[in-house]
Amino acid sequence: MDSSEQRRKRKRGMSIVKLSSVSAKFVFLLVLFTLLIVLLNHGRILITPSSLESVSILASTNLSLLSSSSLIDSVDLYRIDDQVSFPDHVLLLVSSRVGKRLMIRKNDKVECVYGTSLCNGSDRVVSNVLSVDGYTDVGFIVRCPLPPMNYSKVVDLVWWGRSLSYCDGDERLWGKNLTVNFWQKVVYEVMLDGETAVVFAKGLNLRSNRESDPTPFSCHFGLGTWERDDRFVFTTKAIMAAQEVVRCMLPRSIRRSPEKAEGIRVTIGVTHDVHARAKKYELMPSVAKISNSKVIGENRKKYELCACTMVWNQASAIREWITYHAWLGVERWFIYDNNSDDGIKEATEELDREGYNVSRHMWPWIKTQEAGFSHCSLRAKDECNWVSFMDVDEFFYFPIPRHHQRRNGNLVFPVQNSLRHVVANFSSSTSIAEIRTSCHSFGPSGLKSPPKQGVTAGYTCRLQSPERHKSIVRPEALDDTLLTVIHHFHLKKGYTYLNLPQSVAVINHYKYQVWEIFKAKFYRRVATYVADWKDNQNEGSRDRAPGLGTEAIEPPDWHLRFCEVWDTGLRDFVLANMADPGNGLLPWQRS
Repeated sequence: MDSSEQRRKRKRGMSIVKLSSVSAKFVFLLVLFTLLIVLLNHGRILITPSSLESVSILASTNLSLLSSSSLIDSVDLYRIDDQVSFPDHVLLLVSSRVGKRLMIRKNDKVECVYGTSLCNGSDRVVSNVLSVDGYTDVGFIVRCPLPPMNYSKVVDLVWWGRSLSYCDGDERLWGKNLTVNFWQKVVYEVMLDGETAVVFAKGLNLRSNRESDPTPFSCHFGLGTWERDDRFVFTTKAIMAAQEVVRCMLPRSIRRSPEKAEGIRVTIGVTHDVHARAKKYELMPSVAKISNSKVIGENRKKYELCACTMVWNQASAIREWITYHAWLGVERWFIYDNNSDDGIKEATEELDREGYNVSRHMWPWIKTQEAGFSHCSLRAKDECNWVSFMDVDEFFYFPIPRHHQRRNGNLVFPVQNSLRHVVANFSSSTSIAEIRTSCHSFGPSGLKSPPKQGVTAGYTCRLQSPERHKSIVRPEALDDTLLTVIHHFHLKKGYTYLNLPQSVAVINHYKYQVWEIFKAKFYRRVATYVADWKDNQNEGSRDRAPGLGTEAIEPPDWHLRFCEVWDTGLRDFVLANMADPGNGLLPWQRS
């Protein structure tokens, strides 16, 4: 009797233990789920460039406790909005289905899927993604390799084994299919500017460096996609057009409530002359949606001097460029990342944490430097009095006249914030809106490997004659066309530019570096109206290196070229003013 009673007690005890274990897991998962909901509602889980490459401690610790079904259910949180086919990859724009507050984990298994019919699993081909990156507040971009021959141009994404878009009778995205947009003709960006919309498009085929007739163009605003539904409910006429930019008036409803325009798709309508008595009207494909329509920092005092650049794989160079120009007085940095894969994101985030006020803007559109600069000028207008547009191999330098170079036997150098002081002198001007500075092009200076102290201390031999200028502009004084030819902008009527004398300032352009660095220029030029160096076009252009042709083959004497004048001025300056007195290292040197 005693043994039977004891067995019953043991069974009850085991049941209690099992129930307690199950209850504990249930309570834990319930608490975890509640916490995730709270974080989602309060904006603590974000799609940002940093969140794309990091895993929260909570998620990484407890991911194993989540069932496979919860992972599959989380797939429903994402959707492929659009895709653009480029010459060497396919770009997928992915967004959240439930709002702005989501996170993609670094170790999430996301794959590109191709097929002759995407919903037929028997002929699928799977490939690893090329990259994933943050893009807007509500989404991110995924780059996939081009589809194999004889496969559909449409690319699907599979996350943890489940399609994001097309199959299983899924109506989450577009319904039955998704249009493939080709880079040759597509509207790719839109920004609000006062009571107008500035729309960026590839395939307008407008002339370089001149304003075009806006009459054939119109802007269309609405939800959905123009290919499959007719929800573009607002249309306005274009008021300006130039290069890849069309400006239209905003519809009245958006002018009244721009904060409610988030997510509205915008496209351009074009009227073509078929012949003398007939015209053809078409809407361009569009992946452009209004975002960040609220004015940020409108009550904050503007920075006196900012800088904007577009980069591809310049992570190793950007610290020197930013650190040096911050010493000269640049206060805010806009880095337009044109498809880098070398760690530029981590480099800019580190600089921002160190107080340099750097923001990286993902700009996936190839050969659009002019449009990118126009876009940046709009973005900077509410934050900056002046914006410098230059490349990361260009460095301002203030030479000291020879008769002032020594004082009491010591070398004399420019003071800190010299560049900011120069532009501030013109902030009250009613006519000066652009400051142009000539460039000196430096060569390899006898080096065969990258200089350890950076370009400013390493390259000291240059060409005799200065080349084209770069500009610092007042963004509110730019012409409404936003016309730019990289080196300068068109200004509004009543404004003009000032050429800084070379005795006051020059730009050291480290254009012809050691071959290891220089050969990357053959990959692709970023400017719209400049031919790639591999193309047999405009081989005599000043954009190219003389005598190189169309192939990246190093000449035997490359390290000796482009050397006519030894110029150590900037090297002497950085070593005297910026080197650590203890170990002699410059701020951008790691060791």
